[in-house]
Amino acid sequence: MTPEDTGPLLDVRDLEVVLPGPDGPVRILDRVSFTVGAGRTTGLIGESGSGKSMTAMAIIGLLPRDAQTRGELRWRSEDLLTATPRRRRRVRGREIAMIFQDPLASLNPGQTIGRQITEIPRRDGMPRRELGSTAVDLLERVEIPDPARRANNYPHQFSGGMRQRAMTALALAGKPQLILADEPTTALDVTVQARILALLRRLRDEEGTAMLLVSHDLRVMAHVADDLVVMYAGQVCERGPAPDVLRRPFHPYTNALVKSVPAVHAKSAIADPLPGSPANPAERPSGCAFHPRCPLTRIMAQGVSSANAIGTPPIHERCRTEQPEVREISPGRWSACHFSSEEAVR
Repeated sequence: MTPEDTGPLLDVRDLEVVLPGPDGPVRILDRVSFTVGAGRTTGLIGESGSGKSMTAMAIIGLLPRDAQTRGELRWRSEDLLTATPRRRRRVRGREIAMIFQDPLASLNPGQTIGRQITEIPRRDGMPRRELGSTAVDLLERVEIPDPARRANNYPHQFSGGMRQRAMTALALAGKPQLILADEPTTALDVTVQARILALLRRLRDEEGTAMLLVSHDLRVMAHVADDLVVMYAGQVCERGPAPDVLRRPFHPYTNALVKSVPAVHAKSAIADPLPGSPANPAERPSGCAFHPRCPLTRIMAQGVSSANAIGTPPIHERCRTEQPEVREISPGRWSACHFSSEEAVR
């Protein structure tokens, strides 16, 4: 094996995205780093506005024209941020594909599902006589009933779940090695969500396709993700194997997210709600972005009176003024909290 074969499929290193704002440039993503392994599903989890979708858009090269991007997006051995526009277009759809959040808005209402699914094969020169059978095969792979007839339907003739499956078929058409799925179960009922998640798991297992799954739903991640990246205010606060992160979170934000998901037998719809509102990247707090909502910083501050006597800054003040680095707490487990090593998040 070459180093390219043994390394991660995608390596995101210190990714920054800056957009213009009314009061000056806004750093939407701040030093985001993680990897996606071949044949694995990596989940990006966090509240709305945490930067999950922006990260996916940066990877596939669909950011606004006025966006400034820094860092590295290493696709195998190639940095996509320094690649030519022609190369980025070649990667998009063929090597890295995307399943968008709203298939009704993403699909062309004036074209049949079959024609849209075969756009990349058609551009790559597939003979016309093969396009129809290719569309049918792809719809069959994503479990669309009566695929030969449905290939001639338009998006409005599909249900929400079927449109999401059609988007998945479109993503598979270019035979990508990585699929970015942005909230693929949003606005679907529970039974349809389960079918979509089962489909994604099957495609991963059968095709060996890696996935970067964007979601705010921890239950979705628990069913699908192999690895987990937790984001807050455009920053990574924790990452590691999904079962370990969900069972024993090291960052207080991850811990709060886990506690906010009710158990099946819970009487309340919300088990332990997270207080406060998510930080706005345009007004990101100094130090640790989570410190205004963090219960751990207040717990740690209770013991600072004796420390003050010898001139040591109070611990909670450190959270307010010093941005924590993402560091390895235990093998494969990374956290951006000053006190993660003290295991005080519970």
